[in-house]
Amino acid sequence: MGIFDKFKNIFKKEEKEEVELYDKGLEKTRNNILSALLNLNKNHNIVDDEYFESLEEILIMSDIGVNTVMEIIDRLKKRVKKENIKTAEELKDIIVDEMFIIYVNGDIITNKINYAKEGPTVILFVGVNGAGKTTTIGKLAYKLKSEGKKVLMVAGDTFRAGAIQQLDEWASNIGCDIVYKENADPVSVMYDGVNKAKDENYDIVLIDTAGRLQNKVGLMKELEKVNKVIGKLIDNAPHETLLVIDATTGQNGISQAKSFKEITNITGIVLTKLDGTAKGGIVLAIKEETGIPVKYVGLGETKNDLRTFDIEKYIYGLFKGMDN
Repeated sequence: MGIFDKFKNIFKKEEKEEVELYDKGLEKTRNNILSALLNLNKNHNIVDDEYFESLEEILIMSDIGVNTVMEIIDRLKKRVKKENIKTAEELKDIIVDEMFIIYVNGDIITNKINYAKEGPTVILFVGVNGAGKTTTIGKLAYKLKSEGKKVLMVAGDTFRAGAIQQLDEWASNIGCDIVYKENADPVSVMYDGVNKAKDENYDIVLIDTAGRLQNKVGLMKELEKVNKVIGKLIDNAPHETLLVIDATTGQNGISQAKSFKEITNITGIVLTKLDGTAKGGIVLAIKEETGIPVKYVGLGETKNDLRTFDIEKYIYGLFKGMDN
C-alpha cells in the first residue's frame, strides 16, 4: 500500500470536506510540482546524479527552500543506497515520506491552540502589513464562535488606516464583540480589551497589532510592553503569539519569520493565501528554517476557509496524483 492510500484510509468520513479543501487549495502548487516530477520520472528511469540534480531544481522552484531541499536530497541518497533503490518509480513514495519526516523532525507537532487553564485565552497576532492579519482574526473568530466559544476581538492596530474599520466590519458580520479606540495608544486598547474579557467571562481574546517590521527595536519594545501589560492581567498571557505570513511572498515569508522570532516568542504561524501560490512548499521550508509550526492555513476567500493545519492533508493535497 502506497503512502497516499495510507493517508486516504486515516481520513475520517467527516474530514472529507477538509481534505477536498486542501486538494483544491493546493492545486496551483500541485500542478507546478507534480507535472515536473512526473516528467522527471518519465525521462529519468534510473536514479543517478543527473536525476537528483533535476529533482533538487524542481523542489527549490516550489519554494521548499535550499537548505530543506539539500537535506531532503541527502536523506534520499542515503535511502537509495541503503535500500538498493534503482528506479524513479521506486523512489516516488519515499520522496513524499521524507518530506513528511522532515516536517515532523522527531518533534511532537501540535497544531492546537494553547488554551488557558483558567480565564480567557489571549492570542496575539503579529505580521507585516498586507499579510492578512485582520482578515485572519475575523476568520478565526468565526471559526471559534462556531465551536461555541465566547470571542472578543481587540483592534490593537491603531496605526493603519482602515484597520479598525475592517475588524469592526468582521465583528458586525459574524456577530462578535470588539474593543477599539480611534487614535489611541495600542497598548491601552489591549489593556481595556483584556480587562473586559476577564470581567465578562470571555473564552478567547484575539488581538490585532500594527504590521510593521522596518523598525525592529521600536516593535520589540512595543511587543515587550504588550506582553508585560497582558501578563499582569492574566497569568501566562498571551498564551499564543501567531505570526501571519502571506504564502505568495515565498522566501520573503521565511525572512519575516526569522525576524519576528528575534523580536518576540512566536508560538505558531498562520499561512494565508496558500491557494493563491504555486509555491506552497514554503510550509516545509518555514518549519525547517525556523522550528515554528504552522497552526492555520488560508485555503480560499470565504470565512470558512481558515483551517487548522494538518501535515497529512497537506502532503496528500500536494502530491495527489503522483501515485497514478
